[in-house]
Amino acid sequence: MAATKKPKRWSRRVMQTSNALDLEGGVFSQNDPRAIARSLKRSAERSRRRKADPFRSAMSMLNFYINRAGKKLPKAQRARLEASKDELRALYHRPRRAAR
Repeated sequence: MAATKKPKRWSRRVMQTSNALDLEGGVFSQNDPRAIARSLKRSAERSRRRKADPFRSAMSMLNFYINRAGKKLPKAQRARLEASKDELRALYHRPRRAAR
């Protein structure tokens, strides 16, 4: 019987070893968009591994997660994550994005 090859999880490796952020566990599975944004802000401001400013690092990691989840991400969770972008902008006193 041939051994099955495990698929490579490059996105997991990126989340764990990239120079973006040191994330708290389960941050993206929280139900409150504001809690997700606060956690990302905390992680971005504490991290010594980030290359950009805290806001850009936090937003980048949030976008990375949303993009990698793709179509497998339930609509309710996607809506929470998209709402957490606005919360993150508010925490950093950045203007909201125009509606598309």
